[in-house]
Amino acid sequence: MLVRLAQRGFAAMPPVSSDTPAKLSRVLAALDAGLPASLERLKALVAIPSISTDPAYAGDCRRAAQWLADDLASMGFAASVRDTPGHPMVVAHRQGPMGAPHVLFYGHYDVQPVDPLDLWTTQPFDMTVADTPGGTVLTGRGTADDKGQLMTFVEACRAWINVHGELPVSVTVLFEGEEESGSPSLKPFLEAHAAELKADAALVCDTNMWDADTPAISTGLRGLVGEEITISAADRDLHSGYFGGAAANPIHILSRILADAHDADGRVTIPGFYDGVAETPDAIKAMWAGLGRSDEAFLGEVGLSVPSGEKGRSVLELTWARPTFEVNGIWGGYTGAGFKTVIAAQAHAKISFRLVGKQDPEKLRAAFRAFVRERLPADCTVEFHAHGAGPAIQLDYDSPMLQTARALLSEEWGKPAVMIGMGGSIPIVGDFQSMLGMPSLLVGFGLADDRIHSPNEKYALKSFAKGQRSWARLLAAFADRAALKG
Repeated sequence: MLVRLAQRGFAAMPPVSSDTPAKLSRVLAALDAGLPASLERLKALVAIPSISTDPAYAGDCRRAAQWLADDLASMGFAASVRDTPGHPMVVAHRQGPMGAPHVLFYGHYDVQPVDPLDLWTTQPFDMTVADTPGGTVLTGRGTADDKGQLMTFVEACRAWINVHGELPVSVTVLFEGEEESGSPSLKPFLEAHAAELKADAALVCDTNMWDADTPAISTGLRGLVGEEITISAADRDLHSGYFGGAAANPIHILSRILADAHDADGRVTIPGFYDGVAETPDAIKAMWAGLGRSDEAFLGEVGLSVPSGEKGRSVLELTWARPTFEVNGIWGGYTGAGFKTVIAAQAHAKISFRLVGKQDPEKLRAAFRAFVRERLPADCTVEFHAHGAGPAIQLDYDSPMLQTARALLSEEWGKPAVMIGMGGSIPIVGDFQSMLGMPSLLVGFGLADDRIHSPNEKYALKSFAKGQRSWARLLAAFADRAALKG
């Protein structure tokens, strides 16, 4: 029955109840009172070593999936563990009031390996609550990435159901077990279950706040194009004394081509590269400027001080809203110990492009290959090997969903929520858009110093507690279908 409901969608939105503020107030009070119990549930989930990349932990991944399905079922969700060629998915549905909007919440229960174990100050899978100079934190693998984050939403649902017997919206939950190992089963699963999973909007809680007190909404994710290039000249490595000055040197040629890809002002010179790249609105740039992150402070963390990209742009704009051409690796000739005087027969490079706006990944790939071929001497050849591609995601800064979320997060945290970009990619967000036609809202409560993927991972108790309260507010607001427009 729940599948049929998902397939046919939901009816027009009913009027928002005038008693919503009072109902929400009771839910928030229940969350505060239930915090100790929610910590015990998180501790039980963290205790399951669901390391997806190591086959030795396959049973634990299934155990974590079953734990989540059982927990959701205890709240009245129709929950099940779904097999895939890899680790299982957890899918759960609970219908809200008749005609209520429908949201899909995504998270992942798998975690990274804990090595090196000797650098941990606590047992990785025994969550502890510790007081630190920065506040009380929850330590353990998965507390921030992503078990603690996903449980903020689960606990918000639990409180709504316990207090009022229902959720204000219809909810589908999708938890995967392979996010930390490339999500090989996710796209086929979405394709196979598209009708069941489609909703009015997707909610993703695998992102960060701006700082410990300032909530953030991630509005842009840069896309990615990967290329490997090999330039060949002579039929073998040559003696640099005998052939030097006469024979083409692929390392020189490749270096010149790569250097040509940027001008003196840091702009990429590949024809058509900036097609589909819009300027960031002045109001958003002003918001970012008000965050107080100077170029020197941003780069000082890695021992640098001067931005190297497009001149006249802040580092936040460069990393959140501008496209890039980067050389990730370059090699050729002799690179071993000692010295060998050769002219290499081949030179190689690995290239990545970060995309923004409406840049077309395949159009950009073709433009780059043409750029290289146009600069190739007659005696040389070039081979290309593609390493994947995905478009950027840019949400409308003025969308009702973003503006609703910003207002409610600001109310909960007592500071204006900021709309930020992300330099990296979250492929599932693009898949939700392209395969299911859903806009996504990316709201997370992690912090930059949570040490995810590293020893001594932690999650702030404040993030866990106020994250629950934040989702409770958003669930109430999304009962108004107009608030879910992306």
